[in-house]
Amino acid sequence: MKLAMIGFGQAGGKIVDRFLDYDDRTNSGIVRAAIAVNTAKADLMGLKRIPQENRVLIGQARVKGHGVGADNELGAEVAEEDIDEVQNAIDAIPTHEVDAFLIVAGMGGGSGSGGAPVLAKHLKRIYTIPVYGLGVLPGTDEGGIYTLNAARSFQTFVREVDNLLVFDNDSWRQTGESVEGGYDQINEEIVRRFGVLFGAGEVQAGQEVAESVVDSSEIINTLSGGGVSTVGYASETVDLTNDGGLLSRFTGGGGSTGGDGLDAANTTNRITSLVRKAALGRLTLPCETDGAERALLVLSGPPDYLNRKGIERGRKWLEEETGSMEVRGGDYPRNVPEVSASVLLSGVTNVPRIKRLQQVAIEAQDNIEDIQAESEQNLEELVEEDADDLEPLF
Repeated sequence: MKLAMIGFGQAGGKIVDRFLDYDDRTNSGIVRAAIAVNTAKADLMGLKRIPQENRVLIGQARVKGHGVGADNELGAEVAEEDIDEVQNAIDAIPTHEVDAFLIVAGMGGGSGSGGAPVLAKHLKRIYTIPVYGLGVLPGTDEGGIYTLNAARSFQTFVREVDNLLVFDNDSWRQTGESVEGGYDQINEEIVRRFGVLFGAGEVQAGQEVAESVVDSSEIINTLSGGGVSTVGYASETVDLTNDGGLLSRFTGGGGSTGGDGLDAANTTNRITSLVRKAALGRLTLPCETDGAERALLVLSGPPDYLNRKGIERGRKWLEEETGSMEVRGGDYPRNVPEVSASVLLSGVTNVPRIKRLQQVAIEAQDNIEDIQAESEQNLEELVEEDADDLEPLF
């Protein structure tokens, strides 16, 4: 799937930068164009791979390149005012070669959480190709203002995009990690999971063609119902032996029952197990799988390890697990030393994290109103006391 990626805000820009690096490493060819949009000049300067001409600084008249200070209402206003500057960069994208837009943003900050939904609404009004969002939820330890921003932005972002893919930092930060090291690892995890998913079907010269192709239309159809999506991923390593053959835990030690030197029955069972791990393990947004409306399974790895029977069995299991009749599946041959399963669950509804986020936002909003009312009352009392103490001028 070929994407035009737009990173909005600090987190969004860094993730799109990392996607370009992933593209170079894997030759997946999923990023057809990359743009970064921000209100902070320093954040744009810190990017490594997004071309300079595709780094758009907005809000210079309002914030002078210093960012919006986690104020997502100001971030939305600035995006509305300077949307033409963003559009100028988008105009250079050959949209006839692109399957979809993907707007990437951290949902806790000001620029991304405020501006990404504004941009999504703008793009949907102009273009006919899908506009997807990739939203990163802040951890609960990052502060109340970021949680409130995320709750506000989440509702708006879901409404404005064709589908919102979500990554929850709370489920991925490890205890004792530095902030920089933790986010670096999280960004790599985001890129790996979504990279394998979006890379399916993009066959380069000299690569094997899949037996059961997963192309961009399969992904688009899975995301077509809108709502919120999450991705599961699991992999097992495959080692290259000295004699040029492949040997791995995946094949049960290399026992064979066929001409290809692989145990077909065992490989089928291992694929099914890998699919279960992907769907029931750590999702980008933890949720109950039986609430998914649609699902997509992508098996990736060396062609010899991707048998059709295993993929079909994995897909059938996914149908039973989700209760959905719209479960698509296929393989994505890659010459890498691992076999992996990616599971896209679309239209999920039973998501405890989102329910908690909304509750916290309601409580925070009530607290903010109480604090504002108390502050106004204190200010009035202070003014009255000062007025009583003042002597008349005449």
